[in-house]
Amino acid sequence: MPINLSIKNAPDEIVHRLRQRAERHHRSLQGELLAIIEAAAREDRPVTPADILAEVRRLGVHTPSEAAALVRADRDARQGG
Repeated sequence: MPINLSIKNAPDEIVHRLRQRAERHHRSLQGELLAIIEAAAREDRPVTPADILAEVRRLGVHTPSEAAALVRADRDARQGG
């Protein structure tokens, strides 16, 4: 059974950007939000080696030391350092 969801106190700028995105995709705001939620829910699938390789290529990582530097920077950012 479908359930109604509600987002309260959405910042004006976010709503404006979502409306623009919906228009680009020829959807209503509600249709765009549902598409975003569906895509996010599908992302819980297991990551494949091909997914990892695509992300490595997207990041432009070529050596283990570059990979370590990215991991280190991400860790430091999460720890506030």
